[in-house]
Amino acid sequence: MSKIYGSAADALDGLLHDGMLIAAGGFGLCGIPELLIDAIQKSGVKDLTVASNNAGVDDFGLGLLLQSRQVKRMMSSYVGENKEFMRQYLGGELELEFNPQGTLAERMRAGGAGIPGFYTKTGVGTQIAEGKEHKDFDGETYILERGIFADISIVKAWKADETGNCIFRKTARNFNPPAAMCGKTCIMEVEEIVKPGELDPDHIHLPGIYVHRLIQGEHEKRIEQRTVREA
Repeated sequence: MSKIYGSAADALDGLLHDGMLIAAGGFGLCGIPELLIDAIQKSGVKDLTVASNNAGVDDFGLGLLLQSRQVKRMMSSYVGENKEFMRQYLGGELELEFNPQGTLAERMRAGGAGIPGFYTKTGVGTQIAEGKEHKDFDGETYILERGIFADISIVKAWKADETGNCIFRKTARNFNPPAAMCGKTCIMEVEEIVKPGELDPDHIHLPGIYVHRLIQGEHEKRIEQRTVREA
């Protein structure tokens, strides 16, 4: 059965419902699943919990879902580029679960590996540790973090074959692979889909067994803060 769908809306068909948990890949605006985010916004689904490194910017990426008030709760590690995020959070309109960046990535990876929880020293003695189980190992204190098991994963790769084996480019590799792993259904958008066997097996970053649906499309690839020197 083919994993390739004609559009983002087609690939999301039958998967979206109010109150669901979505794991979203990307790092800043690098490697974000912008076509799938746009389709989710147009679907009108609401009360979403989104696990993602960040929340995009005010008019792009996950920021679009914040503007349309479709996100109820964010699980993030960096939220500094989005004024609407700040306004909703400070106004009590948006729930926020802060995660250290490495912890968030490991929570996604753990979910994809079927690991319900793990202990880490990161966050001990800070607000991150409040309400979490503490345990000592070899004289050091650790806190229990839970794996993330998302209803769906939305991710973006540079190139994939028709079975879903894929390659990410540079910083897009930070969160897309673990986000892809932790969803019950993973939908991936790519810039190019090739035939099986065209990708060097040694270059594959994520095996196709994790990928359930594929779309190919054109991407805007914005830059959050463009800094250039004077002419």
